[in-house]
Amino acid sequence: MTTSAVDTRHLAINTIRTLSMDAVQKANSGHPGTPMALAPVAYCLWNDHLNYDPEHPGWPGRDRFVLSCGHASMLLYSVLHLAGVKNSDGSPAVSMEDIKNFRQFGSPCAGHPEHGEAAGIETTTGPLGQGIANSVGMAISGKWMSGRYDFEDCDFDVYALCSDGDVMEGVGMEAASLAGHLKLDNLCWIYDDNQITIEGRTDLAFSEDVAARFESMGWSALTVEDANDLDAIDRAISQFKENKSQPTIIVLNSIIGYGAPNKQDTASAHGSPLGEDEIQLAKQSYDWSNEKFTVPPGVMELFEENLGRRGSAAYEKWQSNWAEFAAGNPASANDLQSIFDRRLPDDWESVLPEFPADPKGMATRVSSGKVLNAVAGKIGWMIGGSADLAGSNKSLIEDADAGHFSADHFAGRNFHFGIREHAMASICNGMALSGIRSYAATFAVFTDYMRPAMRLSGLMHQPVLYILTHDSIGLGEDGPTHQPVEHLASCRAIPNLLVMRPADANEVSQCYGVAIGQNKRPAAMFLTRQNVPTFDRSKLGDPRGTRQGGYILLDTDGNPDVILMGTGSEVEICLQAAMTLSDEGIRARVVSMPCFELFEEQSADYRESVLPSSVVARVAVEAGIEMGWLRFLGSHGRFVGMTGFGASAPSEELYEHFGITAENVCRAAREQVAASRN
Repeated sequence: MTTSAVDTRHLAINTIRTLSMDAVQKANSGHPGTPMALAPVAYCLWNDHLNYDPEHPGWPGRDRFVLSCGHASMLLYSVLHLAGVKNSDGSPAVSMEDIKNFRQFGSPCAGHPEHGEAAGIETTTGPLGQGIANSVGMAISGKWMSGRYDFEDCDFDVYALCSDGDVMEGVGMEAASLAGHLKLDNLCWIYDDNQITIEGRTDLAFSEDVAARFESMGWSALTVEDANDLDAIDRAISQFKENKSQPTIIVLNSIIGYGAPNKQDTASAHGSPLGEDEIQLAKQSYDWSNEKFTVPPGVMELFEENLGRRGSAAYEKWQSNWAEFAAGNPASANDLQSIFDRRLPDDWESVLPEFPADPKGMATRVSSGKVLNAVAGKIGWMIGGSADLAGSNKSLIEDADAGHFSADHFAGRNFHFGIREHAMASICNGMALSGIRSYAATFAVFTDYMRPAMRLSGLMHQPVLYILTHDSIGLGEDGPTHQPVEHLASCRAIPNLLVMRPADANEVSQCYGVAIGQNKRPAAMFLTRQNVPTFDRSKLGDPRGTRQGGYILLDTDGNPDVILMGTGSEVEICLQAAMTLSDEGIRARVVSMPCFELFEEQSADYRESVLPSSVVARVAVEAGIEMGWLRFLGSHGRFVGMTGFGASAPSEELYEHFGITAENVCRAAREQVAASRN
């Protein structure tokens, strides 16, 4: 390499550093220190190794780059700008004007990378540990697509830059453990070992040997002693590429705030602007002018010469290989194209089962298993699994060809996530980001463990399906630790998440019809352990009303005196109460409300037709807490449900003990009707 080429490399690295410093300073907020430290590895990875075409950043065969330490967002934005990454309309993914408006409203350069704001942002990061867990899902997706369809060009590499915080967070280590077990040799984490956190040195709370820990989990652990040693970084990345038996972590010893003489290697370089004086001193150490937002001649050309030319050639080769594969394997190619396009088969809903009336019925977790298998038989790229509860969740794809995903069989559709609920949800996000229709199953009470990842499913508009069984005190003897009394309300609080609690098997089928049909939001299905009857729809409302989120299940002649609302297993209690009230001359309408979010999306006229404002006597019944029901009950309505934790006993005794009975619903209804008439 010529001297001028070497100089241009360092010019490019320092451009990343100075753009990051300038943007943070102009915004008067942000994290300059990590981009300054990691500029060399970002440059080396993108310029010399990444299989990525800036002109086609959505290309399915591309390598994925995840900035798990999302607080260092200016590192990513600077690289996307210098690399010339384009949006689908041909505009720059990140313009200089965008960088100058870092952290300002309307700029794609948000405080932390937000998926969908600009091409090249593969996932939303910032909550530490989530990005690296997502990267495991992406790596799994590449292995699965290449293994399932025998198209090796889908086996892309996934790189994630991570921080001390990422490897401290439990979700990151859950994901790392699974990645090592699965021998995901297409996964490389680059760990920024700068030994600094917000509070000071990491040895305040962290003193373990990270490399040894990862080796114990089946990873290859490499060390680069100096984050500015480009040759050492290059060798380490090359070693990762050569390793065909395990994932790799590169421990990169860096100096946070590198080049800022008074702040480097200190906590003060982490999360606040350096200040104009310190920036000037840092720029002097780089032999840089004090001009702001400078990109010297030759820097973008260097990225174009290496990344651009290499990526363009790889893209063209992939397209040629794809055309040849599609010609010889039309069925597999159609499935893969559907994954790439995030498209479902046109007639997939035709397989949704209809269940005959049955007073004994079945648990909605059981009917869910039947519907899941019907849908998975039609959508071959619907894959997922359970956190060690597949038998209880009824979440196994039973088709003989489905198989189980493992280090020896990457084509399997059933995943065993182990007892790692948080990582499971985050990994499913990574799979969804790769076009896979992923699902995660566990007990509803463990949404407490998954909530950060579920929130990110909603934030990133990823259609992950959460199958959540044992949904109430109805699970019985396992007791209050396992009885999710507050979890429905907690999940309903997450924006852009459909929370569904179907009342019988046919509502389950319709809920699947809605949930799987989503392309831009996740769904959480709350399902019973105990049996519920399959309603006789010749006498009750059409289950297709489920798709409106709330519908009239049982009506009266004339205007109702009272409206009884319920979800899941408590809808049957509403029906029992309505029969009793009818015998007493009280007209009771029963409304099934399987999904609040869908109901609130309906027209005002539809909502008024179901819950007429003239009927103020209302009772809601749910074996959870009242939070969220007020919007439908109004100021006069009554709630029959839980006010605290459950207890350990058979479910029938628990419903009686906590007063979630038809008798109590009738009592509340009578009082409401009497009050409304006075």
